Amino acid sequence: MLFDTLPLAERLRPRNLDEYIGQQHLVGEGQVLRKMITGGKLVSMIFWGPPGIGKTTLANIIANAANLPFFSLSAVASGVKDVKEVIEKAKNSGKIVLFIDEIHRFNKAQQDSLLGAVEKGLILLIGATTENPSFEVINALLSRCQVYVLQEFTKEDFEVLIERAITKDVVLSKRKIVVKENEALIKLSGGDARKLLNLLELVEETIDTDPIEITNDLMTSLAQKKTAAYDKNGENHYDIISAFIKSMRGSDPNAAMYYLVRMIEGGEDPKFIARRMLILASEDIGNANPNALLLATSCFQAVTMLGYPECAIPLSQTVIYLATSPKSNASYVALNNTYELVRNTGDLPVPLAIRNAPTKLMKQLNYGKDYQYAHNNPGNFADMEFLPDAIKGKKVFEPGNNAKENEIRKFLRERWKDKYGY
Repeated sequence: MLFDTLPLAERLRPRNLDEYIGQQHLVGEGQVLRKMITGGKLVSMIFWGPPGIGKTTLANIIANAANLPFFSLSAVASGVKDVKEVIEKAKNSGKIVLFIDEIHRFNKAQQDSLLGAVEKGLILLIGATTENPSFEVINALLSRCQVYVLQEFTKEDFEVLIERAITKDVVLSKRKIVVKENEALIKLSGGDARKLLNLLELVEETIDTDPIEITNDLMTSLAQKKTAAYDKNGENHYDIISAFIKSMRGSDPNAAMYYLVRMIEGGEDPKFIARRMLILASEDIGNANPNALLLATSCFQAVTMLGYPECAIPLSQTVIYLATSPKSNASYVALNNTYELVRNTGDLPVPLAIRNAPTKLMKQLNYGKDYQYAHNNPGNFADMEFLPDAIKGKKVFEPGNNAKENEIRKFLRERWKDKYGY
C-alpha cells in the first residue's frame, strides 16, 4: 500500500519520542519511560488509559528504540494458540516485543500462557488496556510488569496534533487549511486523537473549497452523521454493544433505542445486533416471558431477509419489546449451577430405573426396573428419583419472582416441595 493512501492516523504515527505528543509525565526529559528507553533497561509493562492517547504508538517507539522485532496481537481476536506461536518465534529468533491490545479481554488461561515467556525474558510484553488492570489482569502477570497510567490529551496536545496534520501530512499539507475555530473539532474527538485525525481527513475528503476554513459550525455539520457511527472493529464497538445489552436488561427502552441507532448509523451488521438480542431474550428474560425468544428469533429472520434500511424497523420493535419485558435470569443461573455441579461431581451413574433397556441382558441387570411412566399416574406425575444417588435432592433451578415463574414455582412446589424445597 502506498504511504499516502494509508489513513491519516497511520501516516502521522510518531516514530520516536521527539515526535510523540502528550504523556510528558512519562516520556518528558528525565521521566521514567524516556530514561528506560534511552538507557536500554526495558521491562515488561502495561499501559492503562482511554482509547486514542498513544498506547500502541508508544509500544512501537519502544520496540524501535530497542531494535527488537515487534509483534502485535489483539485480545479480541487472539487466543492461547496465537500467543504460543509468537513465543515459539521468540525461542527461535531471540527476544521480541509482544504488544497485546485490550489485554483486559484475555481470560485467565490466556494471561497464564504469557507468564513463562515474560519470566524468562523471551518476550518484552507491552499490554494496553482501557480498564483498571488491578481488576482485569491476573496478579501473577501484574507482578511481572510495570503499570503506567496514560493521561487524556490536553487542549494544547490536540492543537499541536492539528497543526502537525495540516502542515506535515503528505495529503493534508497539499490543501490550504485554515483553522479558525477548533473547539468543536476537539470536542467531537472525545479525547481520542485517532478520532480527531479521522475528522480532519473527513474535512479534506468532503470540502472542495480553497482554502478550507475549519469552524465549529462546519465540524458539527460534517460530524453529525460520522460521529454517530463507531469503529465496528475497535474498542467503541464493544462499549456500544455492551451499553445496548445493559440498557435492555435494565428495562430502559430509550437508552436501548439510542444505542441501537448508534450501531445502525455506524453500519453494524444487523444480524450481529439481532443475535445479541436472541441471547438477551433467553439469558435475561427467559421464562418470565417466553414470547421474547420467539420475537427475537423472528427478528433475526426478518433482518436476514430484509437488510438495511428496512430491517431497522423490526430491530426497533424487538428492542422496545425486550426492554419493556419482565426480566428473569433464572434459566441462565440454573445452567451455570448445573455446569458447576457436573464438573465437580464427574460422570455419576444414571439411576437404574431410568436407564434404557433395549436388550434382554440389560433387563436382567435391572435396567429400567421400577420405572414409572408419568402419564399413567394422577396429574401425569411420578414421584420417583431421576438424579444420581450421590446428588439426589440437589436443586440448581430457582424460579424468578415474576408472574410466569411464580406459576412455575407453584407447579414445582405441588410436586417437589419435600425433595427440593420449592
